[in-house]
Amino acid sequence: MVDTAQRPASSPASATPETSGDTGPIALNSDLAAAHVDVAALGRQLLGTWADVRLAAREVTARPDMQRIEGLSMADHRLRVLDQLKVLAANGHVHRAFPKYLGGSDDHGGNIAGFEELVIADPSLQIKGGVQWGLFGAAVLHLGTKPHHDKYLPGIMDLSVPGAFAMTEIGHGSDVASIGTTATFDEETSEFVINTPFRAAWKDYLGNAAKDGIAAVLFAQLITQGVNHGVHAFYLPIRDENNEFLPGIGGEDDGLKGGLNGIDNGRLHFDNVRIPRENLLNRYGDVAADGTYSSSISSPGRRFFTMLGTLVQGRVSLDGAATAASALALTIAITYGSQRRQFTAGDADEEVILDYQRHQRRLFPRLATTYAQTFAHDEFLVKFDEVFSGKADTDDDRQDLETLAAALKPLSTWHALDTLQEAREACGGAGFLAENRLVGLRADLDVYATFEGDNNVLLQLVAKRLLTDFSRKFASADAGALARYVVQQAAGRAYHGSGLRTLAQTVTDFGSTARSVGALRDTNVQRELLTDRVETMIGEVAAHLRSATKMPKKQAAALFNSHQNELIEAAKAHAELLQWEAFTRALEATEDPGTKRVLTWLRDLFGLGLVEKNLAWYLIHGRLSGQRALSVTAYIDRLIARIRPHAQDLVDAFGYTQDHLRASISSGIERERQEEAREYYREQRASGTAPRAEKQAKK
Repeated sequence: MVDTAQRPASSPASATPETSGDTGPIALNSDLAAAHVDVAALGRQLLGTWADVRLAAREVTARPDMQRIEGLSMADHRLRVLDQLKVLAANGHVHRAFPKYLGGSDDHGGNIAGFEELVIADPSLQIKGGVQWGLFGAAVLHLGTKPHHDKYLPGIMDLSVPGAFAMTEIGHGSDVASIGTTATFDEETSEFVINTPFRAAWKDYLGNAAKDGIAAVLFAQLITQGVNHGVHAFYLPIRDENNEFLPGIGGEDDGLKGGLNGIDNGRLHFDNVRIPRENLLNRYGDVAADGTYSSSISSPGRRFFTMLGTLVQGRVSLDGAATAASALALTIAITYGSQRRQFTAGDADEEVILDYQRHQRRLFPRLATTYAQTFAHDEFLVKFDEVFSGKADTDDDRQDLETLAAALKPLSTWHALDTLQEAREACGGAGFLAENRLVGLRADLDVYATFEGDNNVLLQLVAKRLLTDFSRKFASADAGALARYVVQQAAGRAYHGSGLRTLAQTVTDFGSTARSVGALRDTNVQRELLTDRVETMIGEVAAHLRSATKMPKKQAAALFNSHQNELIEAAKAHAELLQWEAFTRALEATEDPGTKRVLTWLRDLFGLGLVEKNLAWYLIHGRLSGQRALSVTAYIDRLIARIRPHAQDLVDAFGYTQDHLRASISSGIERERQEEAREYYREQRASGTAPRAEKQAKK
């Protein structure tokens, strides 16, 4: 957090009256006078349901011995991160999700909340820890049974058994069901024989595989009695006590990557490697000694997705970590922008760069989105905890969780990359220095958009789920009725059937920009504008695809493919609506009136920013007239100016101290430099020793 003594009290652009959608005519200067941010209370709200866990994690991430050192070689970075993992194992930071009888806490939500905070210390630490305890360990926990827990989890928990999560192959990443590795049961020896029959079946990009891992959870096609029962998980050792590969196992180091070089990613391949029958993680499928296969889930497809669904926590963690990285980047950039001065406006002093509208336009909408994602993530984490604790563990609950993960993870990871890049550019050359962290974080988080599910593939899963739900509920309904079901998915409530069309006409008929601005401030107007877009997009795609059920499979796939982009855009709009709803619920729960006013502006900036981003859609579909579309942008400009005096408070509420930020430009050094320069020129002017400008000298 930084010194706030030099924040502007108000913005000249905010000195005109306007109409409120809720309270009638008011003056903006009185609006501004009432607005303030209770940083401590807002900070606690942003910490969410597991606030104490996050605060404890931040004590860890503030320790220099747990932080990344810029410029380390790949080998030294890997060693440092491994040593840091040993610290986490020793202090129990990473054990919360494991069973109490083994020393854990059975606290699934708290476990993720603590894990995702590690991104602030070093994304390599977060991801390598996630591989060990969130993937390798979680696979044993959720796909295995008690004998597996008793045998394998203690070593996984204390890091005496570092392990890899061997799912992805060179030839298949997103399409896990089509992986090539096989596990064929040999009835004579009661063993599974593991093979990667061709190069594309090699396991790749695996954390812990290149150097540290001595075991793995391997995903392979389970074949017994000549029948392929689909992908299952197996526990197998991969290295001996001398850290050499066991017979039949080989591997390669992936080497230097674009980021996350504290993790030893590598490849594994297998040639007739035999493991005992008991090494099958058999919660959802088992093989008897005679080779008979059995499962409590008869459908192979449903069994596969149930198994994968137990591993959703990786996406949950990435959503939170990406949001934290965005908050960190904005804290650095807005702090620097509040202190850096450039160009004069007629008087002697140069202007603070955050007072320039363009600078505000670059950073404040991203700040609003980060707030929306923070609130949405906490609700997401609560849902995850309910499912994994057993409080809400029906098939529908699990499917809802998986859909939510597939919706939110893409938006937050893309947003992090965009925000880190914009923050870097907003800090100029200083932002490009490694010591100011933005370029390093940008490089490390790049892969977040494609691992734990490629973002575009995940959004396609969201769209397919929505369409599936529509077809079940509205088998004989028209497209409009199909579409309106999305409201229940997003907001948990139904809206009047014709209200959205009426809204469009109302907006068209507004008599002035002031009146339209007043309506745009209304929560229900924003909700219906955003919901209408999702409804209509889903309805249009559903109408186009209804004939697919009567087509041959190949022709139906071609039809689906021809609308793939529309599906993904609809899924994105659905996810954005989820975030807006979460922000609105958080706003309604805010008690301090001044903070609530500022958060209302920020929520409006997020919601209307979505409308502005998609103005072409609203214009094409007749939801807004051209004049009213201009009023959206005009009001956003007003919101930007209103938020300016509170920008530093809004990033300070994220709760990151300089021990977390670790960027020299957020330390106050820029303010010191600017004050030194201003004092130098003041003294020159006061003493009369300042040289005259050339134009003045010619007079």
